[in-house]
Amino acid sequence: MYLSFSDIPGNHNLFLDYLYEFDNVKAFYKNNFRDKEEYFKIFKRIAESHTEFRESLTSILHEQYGSEKPSLKTQKNINSLASKKTLAVVTGQQLGIIGGPLYTFYKIITAIKLSAFLSERYDDYSFVPVFWLEGDDHDFNEVRGVSLINDNNEIVKISYSEELSEDENKGSVGNIEFDDSLNVFFSELEKYLRTTEFTQPLLERIKSIYSAGKTFKQSFRELIFWLFDEYGLIIFDPQDKAIKERLKPVFRKEITDFRKHAEKLVETSASLEETYHAQVKVRPINLFFGSDEGRFLIEPGENEFRLKRKRRKFTYEELIETIEKEPENFSPNVLLRPICQDFILPTAFYVGGPSEISYFAQVMPLYEFYNIEPPVIYPRSSVTILEKNINSIIERYDINLAGLFLDNEKLKQKIIDSFSKTSIDEIFSDSFNQIESAFDQLKEKLFEFDKTISDSGTKYKQKVFHDLNILKDKAVEAQKKKHETTLRQIDKVLNVIYPNNTLQERELNFIYFANKYSINFLKQIFDEIAINKFEHQVISI
Repeated sequence: MYLSFSDIPGNHNLFLDYLYEFDNVKAFYKNNFRDKEEYFKIFKRIAESHTEFRESLTSILHEQYGSEKPSLKTQKNINSLASKKTLAVVTGQQLGIIGGPLYTFYKIITAIKLSAFLSERYDDYSFVPVFWLEGDDHDFNEVRGVSLINDNNEIVKISYSEELSEDENKGSVGNIEFDDSLNVFFSELEKYLRTTEFTQPLLERIKSIYSAGKTFKQSFRELIFWLFDEYGLIIFDPQDKAIKERLKPVFRKEITDFRKHAEKLVETSASLEETYHAQVKVRPINLFFGSDEGRFLIEPGENEFRLKRKRRKFTYEELIETIEKEPENFSPNVLLRPICQDFILPTAFYVGGPSEISYFAQVMPLYEFYNIEPPVIYPRSSVTILEKNINSIIERYDINLAGLFLDNEKLKQKIIDSFSKTSIDEIFSDSFNQIESAFDQLKEKLFEFDKTISDSGTKYKQKVFHDLNILKDKAVEAQKKKHETTLRQIDKVLNVIYPNNTLQERELNFIYFANKYSINFLKQIFDEIAINKFEHQVISI
């Protein structure tokens, strides 16, 4: 089953037009992902312009894998990058603990399946899936927790360590080491996971991946290696010093030409704001400097550069020299990251979600400044997993699946009203109308005696309406109490299908389903995910 994104709340018009009305947004994107006739030209431009790092890229990747033993398929994909006939299908994500929300895996699956599809369709080129480990991100609070459903069908958030205040800065998340508080995290996880035949082996495996002393990046890498290496997924670490060495020209140019870059980005963002929205706030410089004290945005001063919220300053010459000597300490922000990615990799496609598709509209001018061919921005697959027990409740109450994504209270009231001959809204609407009419007639008759008394009728009418609304609220509560079991079942459905009023894929972690159905549930999802529908897919398990 498929649902149009237009029927799901919360999707911005920019994303919807990108999917369904590309002509409306073509001024902000170079390539139309639906225009397959242009693909071959795009592949040719990227293959011919991207030759500098091919051989070294293969050797760097082998070094990054180190003692890991990738599958033959992955080894073949790494080696094939040395050929100018090999192009990359790239995706990436923050390093959320235990994989973060489910959509992280849907991005990976889309990249893997798209690579296979393209390799079969275009004989002149090979396509390999690459996952870009976004270890330089420093938003610790966004990656520290997972959500699942407990035995009481409640949504619970389980988090590692304490939340950081806005002023605290732990630096790049990828380099943060887990400490013994990981034990508390797993204790909470075990407490809320339902005990099944799969619980113990699943937790043992996860605990072997996430253990004290390892970094967020090491553990995240091990997790996706375990789950996706058999499919040939290349895991790419952009924090590698060898990669940062090759990114020095990008960093230098950003510092040298930041005024020109920022001016164009602001102009593009303003143009977007006229009809849509700008996903990312434009900064004067799209570069961070990292140290033992944290990761800090570089900001321009009058005749110098400084680190945001720090006293440290650089002259232009000092900053360029630091880039030359210590490139590993620099990292791009969200707008410069695609440039770094496509400067290093021969990226034919980038698989992204709604937010990424939106910010790529702002990024496009930078591709021109850096003389890099932009990839096709390909929408990731979007999925809701529908369990049998949940589906049986949906069928029992004849709920339209799209209706689950609307106002929860209205949905519940609609279902409860279906049990009664007359809805509470209809009953009270009639009463309100009758009282309104009675007061109007009363005011007309009173006007003959005294205009002041007639006008005061409005005050008494409002008091009656106020009391009637109180009575209506009591009637709604009484109705809810009468249908308490039904409401609990509806809450159960909503908590799994639309938790916290957002798509399941954005809230729940994969461990919720793996614990109930075994880790093999991912193989079913992999097989059934459609990468060419560009609608929200419902998969039954």
